[in-house]
Amino acid sequence: MVFIGYHASHEQVPPNRLFEAVVRAEAAGFDGAMCSDHLAPWSLDQGESGYAWSWLGAALASTSFSLGVVTAPGQRYHPVIAAQAIGTLEQMFPGRFWAALGSGEAVNEHVTGDPWPPKDRRNARLQASVEVIRDLLAGREVTRDDEVTVHRARVWSRPETPPPLLGAAVTAETAGWLASWADGLATVAQPRDVLAGVLDAYGSAGGRGPRVLQVHVSLEDSDEEALAVLRQQWRHATIEGSLWDVEQPADFDAMAGDPTDEELRRGALVSTDAGALAAQIAELVALGFDRVYLHGVGTDQTSFLDRAERTLLPALRSAL
Repeated sequence: MVFIGYHASHEQVPPNRLFEAVVRAEAAGFDGAMCSDHLAPWSLDQGESGYAWSWLGAALASTSFSLGVVTAPGQRYHPVIAAQAIGTLEQMFPGRFWAALGSGEAVNEHVTGDPWPPKDRRNARLQASVEVIRDLLAGREVTRDDEVTVHRARVWSRPETPPPLLGAAVTAETAGWLASWADGLATVAQPRDVLAGVLDAYGSAGGRGPRVLQVHVSLEDSDEEALAVLRQQWRHATIEGSLWDVEQPADFDAMAGDPTDEELRRGALVSTDAGALAAQIAELVALGFDRVYLHGVGTDQTSFLDRAERTLLPALRSAL
């Protein structure tokens, strides 16, 4: 059975309401949840960004399913601090937590005032951070001075077994690169040929563990409503080229401009019919994913979760 999870978007929903949503997601029948770790939203209209780590503690304590987070150690988070956070959650909730580690986005990381490195340096920093985190979770004392600087660090409260550390990738190039160290792959829905390339690159390079897919959806009563929600909340997905070097939500708004309806449809799956939407999601999962996490791009998560429970989840399980 393919694992069907719920994506909690901190950029869009205040943390108290997002907490209520993740509890509701378990009751609705989702198998687990994941969340984003942002300091800033993608747009001014989104206007939120609760602290993922404190939210995760509350969410894990109030549910019984697994939760994961996509995060970026190395700049905003020193890898020692990331290791301590990861270790604490897994020690408190064994077997229920995972993290997907990526090279980061300037919109979240520029606040330290440190220069924003090019992609190859960010990858090197990420790999060094992963090595530090794994050593610390294994109980070793770490000193290091290269891509990251660490002085005689140790994590004292540790889980019996470290949680999985997946790698986050959008491109085939990154997926192939992280296959050597990741416990799994986490990526986001794109055209089928692009996703197939990401999976192939990861597998060809010896990638192991689960293949995790996040899918953005806009499911409303009418096509006009679905597109309006997408335009208001997720239009940055229409931007062509790299988003990783942009620093401010207002800059994303300016770059996205006023996209056409067809451009909006490239940023998410848009539908008024749960069965048709389930079929689209199933086609992507069939490329070779073990888990899929659904992100309803609107701010009304109560409505999305009601629809998921009544129609979308049954249809998707049938389609899969």
